[in-house]
Amino acid sequence: MLRRAGLAVILLLFSAAASLAATDLGGRWEGSINTPNGDVDLVFHFKVDGAVLTGTVETPNGIADIADGKVDGDKFSFKTHAGDSDIIHEGAVSGDTIQLKVEGPWGDTSMQLKRAPETKSGKP
Repeated sequence: MLRRAGLAVILLLFSAAASLAATDLGGRWEGSINTPNGDVDLVFHFKVDGAVLTGTVETPNGIADIADGKVDGDKFSFKTHAGDSDIIHEGAVSGDTIQLKVEGPWGDTSMQLKRAPETKSGKP
């Protein structure tokens, strides 16, 4: 009986550790978004502190700060600003892949991000 309880605790700890690893959002992520003018490459730099998400998005037009970022398990959301418009992002992370829904002045679109190594320049 004690052996089974010990095994159950060990399995629970491994499951929790695997779940935390699967939802590790921090770091550099790359993807592209399809626009009427062609694909646009984007680089996301996420920083997570508890349930708060911060960071930046590198775009062809410069770097945008992440605002109002929230993390809830494997799901997250944040805003960026382009001119006078808010761009709303909602996503879910699974391992080294993120499915991201983006809502902006042009309408709704989706994209996939892949985890990428940090650059040599040490950019976050």
